[in-house]
Amino acid sequence: MGEQTQLTFDMARTLAATWLPGDEVVVTRLDHDANIRPWVLAAEAVGAAVRWADFDPETGELAPEQVAAVLSPRTRLVAVTGASNLIGTRPAIPEIARLTHGVGALLYVDGVHLTAHVLVDVGRLGADVFACSPYKFRGPHCGVLAARPGLLEGLHPQKLLPSTDAIPERFELGTLPYELLAGTTAAVDFLASLGPGSTAISRRERLVAAMTGVEEHEDRLRRRIEDGLAEMAGVVVHSRAASRTPTLLVSVRDRAAAEAYEYLATLGINAPAGSFYALEASRWLGLGDSGALRIGLAPYTDDSDVDRLLKGLAEFTARH
Repeated sequence: MGEQTQLTFDMARTLAATWLPGDEVVVTRLDHDANIRPWVLAAEAVGAAVRWADFDPETGELAPEQVAAVLSPRTRLVAVTGASNLIGTRPAIPEIARLTHGVGALLYVDGVHLTAHVLVDVGRLGADVFACSPYKFRGPHCGVLAARPGLLEGLHPQKLLPSTDAIPERFELGTLPYELLAGTTAAVDFLASLGPGSTAISRRERLVAAMTGVEEHEDRLRRRIEDGLAEMAGVVVHSRAASRTPTLLVSVRDRAAAEAYEYLATLGINAPAGSFYALEASRWLGLGDSGALRIGLAPYTDDSDVDRLLKGLAEFTARH
C-alpha cells in the first residue's frame, strides 16, 4: 500500500495547486487512510474545506445518497474506495461518479482492495483517476495510477528539471522501475492463465474469464465462512454490505482480537488483527484503533482452508 500512498500524496499536492480557498474536497469514513490523509493535508495547505461522507455502521453500506449529501458547487474532488480493505464494502462507484461529475468534480478511486478480487473496468466505473498496487494481485510492490491523458496533460507535478514533460512519464520521479514493471506483467499473465487456456482468444479475454471465476470461487467460500460464523456464539461479523469482497471483519465478544489472531496462528491460519490503516472506519464501527480480526480469501484458498479456519475459531470461542 505504500506505493499507492505515495502516488496519492503526489497527486493530491499536484491537484491542490489548482484549488482555491473555499473549495471543497470529499473523503469517506470507509476508506483506507491512504485515500483520506493525503487529501485532508492537501486541502488544509491551500485553505480548502474537507467534507466527510459517513457510512452506515450497522450495514457497512456507503450509499450514493451519503456522498450526495456532502457535495456542492464548490466540490473539486471526491476520494472514495472501490472496496473497503477493512470490511469489504463495495460502494456503487458508477452512481457516485455520476453524482460527482454532476457538480463538476473529479472522482479519485482507491482500487487497491477491489482489484485483488474482481475484474476492473475503469471506464465503466466512471473514475477520473484509479489507483492500485500490483502486490495485491500477486505482483510486486509498486504503484499504478490510471487517468485520462487529457486530464494528466493539464497537471504539472513538481519534478526534476531534466525529467520529461511527456505523459505519463511527467509523473515519474526518476528512472522507471523496470524490474517491477516486468513483475507486474508476469502477475497479469499468471492471472490470465487461470482462465481458459486457448491461444485463440486474447489475454484480455482470458483475464476476464479468469477474474470472473476467481470472484465466483471466493464468494462461494465467503458464504461458507459466514454460515459457519453465524452458528458461533459471541462472534460478531462487521462485514454486512450487500456488495462486498471476500473480506470479513470479525469480533469475539469479551476477547481481544489479537488473542484470536495469536491462537489461529498456532494452527497455521493467518487471520491478522488490527485496523489495517482504515482507522476512520474502525473508529466509526466502534472498534477503536485496535480494530478486529480480518479474514481474507484469495484465488488459492480452498474448502480445506475454510474448514481449518472454522474449526479453529470454534475452538477459540469454546476455550474462552
